[in-house]
Amino acid sequence: MRLTIAALTVVALGGFAAAQHQHGGHGYAGMQQRTIKALSDQQIADLRAGRGMGLALAGELNGYAGPLHAMELADQLMLSDTQRARMRGLYDAMKAEAIPLGEALITEESALDRAFAERAISEERLEVLTTRIGAAQARLRAVHLKYHLTTDALLSAHQRHRYAELRGYR
Repeated sequence: MRLTIAALTVVALGGFAAAQHQHGGHGYAGMQQRTIKALSDQQIADLRAGRGMGLALAGELNGYAGPLHAMELADQLMLSDTQRARMRGLYDAMKAEAIPLGEALITEESALDRAFAERAISEERLEVLTTRIGAAQARLRAVHLKYHLTTDALLSAHQRHRYAELRGYR
């Protein structure tokens, strides 16, 4: 039962795996050369840079702006100098939290990859490793979403509406 819950957690948070799936006759051919099989080089770079990688879509697509996109649209949103400074501070704080969590996720994915590569995997070890990966993904996702909540609170109703228009959501 616990293995099933851990596996479902990984699948539910597995935007990483969905982004990697290749269609066509060769399936996953070529991916076996990756340093960490479950992560592309781009995903590793994004995790190390603190980028969101779609982890905050639940907030973003429901009208909760993130600090980076709000900064990118600062002129169109008519952000005040105070709001601009706050967005920069939020973005810097988000990265400061997200980068170590991204590194932790890389470490956990690497451990799972290594266990399979060395044929040193069992159901018990699989449960431990996938649970750790799921927890690392959840922590990282929560950080990105938290900063969408905080950013949203700094915007007026008009700015939130305009943000949704500018992003193509309305």
